[in-house]
Amino acid sequence: MGADDGRRVTITAIAREAGVSVPTVSRVLNGRSDVAPDTRERVEELLRHHGYRRRTSRSVRRAGLVDLVFNDLDSPWAVEIIRGVEDVGHGAGVGTVVSAIHRQPTAARQWLQNLRTRATDGVIFVTSHLSPPLHAQLRRLNVPVVVVDPAGVPAMDVPTIGATNWAGGLAATEHLLAIGHRRIGFVAGPTSLLCSRARLDGYRAGLESAGVPVDDVLIYPGDFYHASGFAGGTALLDLADPPTGIFAASDQMAFGVYEAIRRRGLRVPDDVSVVGFDDLPEARWASPPLTTVRQPLVEMGRLAARTVLRLAQGEGIDSPRVELATEMVVRDSTAPPTGSAGPS
Repeated sequence: MGADDGRRVTITAIAREAGVSVPTVSRVLNGRSDVAPDTRERVEELLRHHGYRRRTSRSVRRAGLVDLVFNDLDSPWAVEIIRGVEDVGHGAGVGTVVSAIHRQPTAARQWLQNLRTRATDGVIFVTSHLSPPLHAQLRRLNVPVVVVDPAGVPAMDVPTIGATNWAGGLAATEHLLAIGHRRIGFVAGPTSLLCSRARLDGYRAGLESAGVPVDDVLIYPGDFYHASGFAGGTALLDLADPPTGIFAASDQMAFGVYEAIRRRGLRVPDDVSVVGFDDLPEARWASPPLTTVRQPLVEMGRLAARTVLRLAQGEGIDSPRVELATEMVVRDSTAPPTGSAGPS
């Protein structure tokens, strides 16, 4: 164990060697921000040198908790991820603490403060930006982290779980092209998310490979939720030359597009074809049942949980970047184009 030849070093010894108080060492261990940077660096170097580990970590891990952190919990998509994480947690005797940290500016800080008062086997962030300061504080707490569908590019040592979003976007576009559509609208997700940008890139690639020019007027910026799907569908149908098919980057937005089409007195798919992305349970119950790209949300949750628990046990992982396959699911919301969907 470093310079101590396997003997357990105490925080008292660390404090003495660093020339600081025991409470200062404790604040560094707990990721507190009220420590001077040079002092923190000196203490952390000594902790690494002596191989210090908190005494409570092994006993607490037997109790078992994993934190699952979302930007928000308003989408059925979140429920599918939770199901996957809890499937693995139940089998491993590990509980799940679910949090949402996006709505209020102080939510992330409050969550981290709460985390310092208890132990966790690890944290799974979903569609969240793991900022370098937050990541650094979690590392100081010896908390392993996994990110599902990250916002931005995470550090190389942070494992990520996602789906083949580019391939899914390509498949959706190719399906509409294959049944005769050439004027295809796209209701995009938030540009902050890598998965959203990949779906847009897949859409563009599908059009380009078919020799169909990409028309930016057919791309509407959405946010994955129903309201932006309705707004996007309305805007696309208002065009002088509207699309005959619309690909929405989430099922929730696709349902919003359904509403926009119906309010026009038009029908899906007779007048406008619609494709979604996710294959939420609601997709098969919609009227008509939604053609969509299935991403394995439950399995993404399961894999994230298995990965964070392996890291908590000090085990290695096969790959830091995992993408699970998407699948095109053709139902009744798409058909060959038969006429204009323009304003009456």
